Amino acid sequence: MATGSADDIETALEEFEDDIPATIDQSALDRMHVVARVLDEGMRVPGTNFRFGLDPIVGILPGAGDTAVGVVSLYIVAEAARLGVSLSTLGRMLANIAVDVIGGSVPVLGVLFDAFWKSNKWNVVLALEDLADTERHPQTGPEPETVTIE
Repeated sequence: MATGSADDIETALEEFEDDIPATIDQSALDRMHVVARVLDEGMRVPGTNFRFGLDPIVGILPGAGDTAVGVVSLYIVAEAARLGVSLSTLGRMLANIAVDVIGGSVPVLGVLFDAFWKSNKWNVVLALEDLADTERHPQTGPEPETVTIE
C-alpha cells in the first residue's frame, strides 16, 4: 500500500460514494476517518506534503506508546466489523495494526517507521472498498410501490 497523498481517504470516499449501501452508518465512517487522520496524518511538516499524526509522537514511549496507539487503532477495526466488513478484510486490517505495533516498537527506528506506515488510513480505505463491494452488498433499487387491495 502506498502512502499516497494526504487525501487518500477522501478520494476513496468519493470513489466509492455511489457503491456504499445507503444502510451503512455514515457517521461511523466519519468517526473512523477522524481517528485515522488524527493517528496518521494530523500534522504536516512545513514546506512539504509529508503528513504524520500522533502515532509516531506517542510511539516515542518505548512499548507502551505503540501498544496504546494499537489499542486505539482497534476502534477502526471494531467499527468496520459493526458495519459488516468481511472477515478477510478484518484480518488484513488486524495485520496492518500488528505490523504497526511491532515495527513501531523497535527503538529509535520505530518512530520513523510509525511516521511512514499509515495503517489506520489504509484500514479505513480497506473498509470502504469492502463496503462498496457490490457483489457482497448488492444495491437495492427504489422501494417497490405498495399496492393495497380493498
